[in-house]
Amino acid sequence: MTAACRESSLLFHAADGSELPLLIFEPGDGPPPRAGIVLFHGGALRQGSADGLAPHCRKLASRGIFAGSAGYRLLGPGGAASIDDCIADVRCAIDQFARLAVVRGLEASHLASGGSSAGAHLAIVAALTPAASTTAPEPGSAAVVALNPAGSNLRSFEPAAQRRLERQVGIAPGRLIEYSLIELVRPGNPPMQIHHGTRDEVEPIDSVRQFRDAMVRSGNECALIEYEHARHGFHYPDDSRHFDDVIDATALFLLGRLATK
Repeated sequence: MTAACRESSLLFHAADGSELPLLIFEPGDGPPPRAGIVLFHGGALRQGSADGLAPHCRKLASRGIFAGSAGYRLLGPGGAASIDDCIADVRCAIDQFARLAVVRGLEASHLASGGSSAGAHLAIVAALTPAASTTAPEPGSAAVVALNPAGSNLRSFEPAAQRRLERQVGIAPGRLIEYSLIELVRPGNPPMQIHHGTRDEVEPIDSVRQFRDAMVRSGNECALIEYEHARHGFHYPDDSRHFDDVIDATALFLLGRLATK
């Protein structure tokens, strides 16, 4: 903990009723937070934890932003059966974060979601689609910040690769395109900021550019910040070249669009 940030942790209920971690970071002494964001870790839906994006949240809190890093059930025995379970948990985390934000004076219009890699993909899907169940939380993101997101244009994959991915994420054959971000673009999508390396070996920069272009054509705000020669996961603090730049741009985006008056 630093003087510029207060940290706490709690558990929230996943879609199946199990408990998952939600780490909270908020400005220390001084004015109340002016915007909020909850982030979701990467790890191909099979690994990773809420701790992974704690450094990002800590830095954002020092900039006057109420920040959270949440877990979700991972694919595998005893965890999520499919990507649908992961998305449902993300919705639950966003809903719980919004409840906490209200106590701090932040309404839904002041809150964003986002994450890294697979977590960024889950956050974007949740923000761009309605909940499947009328009893599930509705998307509560007024903006999205995506750090090297996966799944921008899954239609570009060869059929065999699509089938393999469907098996890996636990969905029926033919459903993969439902999770392709470019297919979810509609007028009225929330504003988005994407950070991506030009040499990302997991998600080609061209796919992300195609998603950005589709968003803009639909009249949505979507800023893609490209990091020359950066590879996947470039935004972590052990990469001193980019971490501070990512935090600076993210804080500017959130406070410029969501901040309370």
